[in-house]
Amino acid sequence: MARLPRVPYETELLRLQGELVHMQEWVRTTGARLVVVFEGRDAAGKGGAIKRVAEYLNPRICRIVALPAPSERERSQWYFQRYIEHLPAAGEIVLLDRSWYNRGGVERVMGFCTPDEHARFLRQCPVFEELLVEDGILLRKYWFSVSDAEQERRFRDRMKDPMRQWKLSPMDLESITRWEDYSRAKDEMFAHTDTPTSPWLVVEAEDKRRARINMIAHLLDSVPWEPVPGRKLRLPKRPPQRGYQRPPRERFHEVPDHAATLLGDGGA
Repeated sequence: MARLPRVPYETELLRLQGELVHMQEWVRTTGARLVVVFEGRDAAGKGGAIKRVAEYLNPRICRIVALPAPSERERSQWYFQRYIEHLPAAGEIVLLDRSWYNRGGVERVMGFCTPDEHARFLRQCPVFEELLVEDGILLRKYWFSVSDAEQERRFRDRMKDPMRQWKLSPMDLESITRWEDYSRAKDEMFAHTDTPTSPWLVVEAEDKRRARINMIAHLLDSVPWEPVPGRKLRLPKRPPQRGYQRPPRERFHEVPDHAATLLGDGGA
C-alpha cells in the first residue's frame, strides 16, 4: 500500500481536527461521556494518533490517560479499580494510551500476572465494558496493527534519534523476541473481548498517516454527534483608564532575551 502523501494528509487531517472540535462541543453541551482506547504493538503509532486527536481540543474536556506501572497498593485492588477513577464525567472525553488491556497483553506475556489473574480478566472484561456501555458511556477500542518488519524499522529509527530514544524501554525492545507470544496473547484477548457491545476496531498502521486519518474519520463517524450552534462572542470595550501606572520594569526579574541572539548584530 502506497504511503499517503504529505499534502493530502495534512489537508484532510486539519479538516478532521476541525470536526473533532465540533464533536467536543457536542460532548460538552450534551453531557456525553466518551472513552477511546488506544492499543496495539509497541511503535504501532498509538501515541502519534492520540497527539493528533487531542491537538486542538480543550484539555479540560479531553484528557489523555497513560498510567504508570501499578503501585503495591494498586496491585492489591480489584484489577479494574484504578482505571475507574479516570473514567469521564458528563461532558468529558478520555483518551486511554494503553488501558486495562495491559493485562491481556504485556502482563500476560511478561509474566506480570498469574494464569488465574489473566483468565479472570478475560471473563470480567466483557462484563466490565458492558456495564460501561449500559451506563451510557461511549466506548471505542482501536487496535493499531503493524508488521514485525515495520516495528523493527521504527525501533531502529528511534535508536538513532536522540529526541525519540526515550520512547524505547527495555520491555519495548524485548517485544521483538516475543513477537509470537504477543500475537497469541492478542488473538486470545480478541476472542474473549471482541463483542457486539464493545467490538475491537483494527487500524492498519503500516503507514502512520493513513492510520491517523482512518482512525479519526471512523471515530467521527461512529459517535452520534451533531453540530452545536456556535456561541456568539463579542469583545467588550476597554474601560477608560483610572490612573493606574505600571511599576518600572527594573523591579522585576525578566527572562533574558535569548531570541535576540538569533538575529546577530543586524537586529531584525
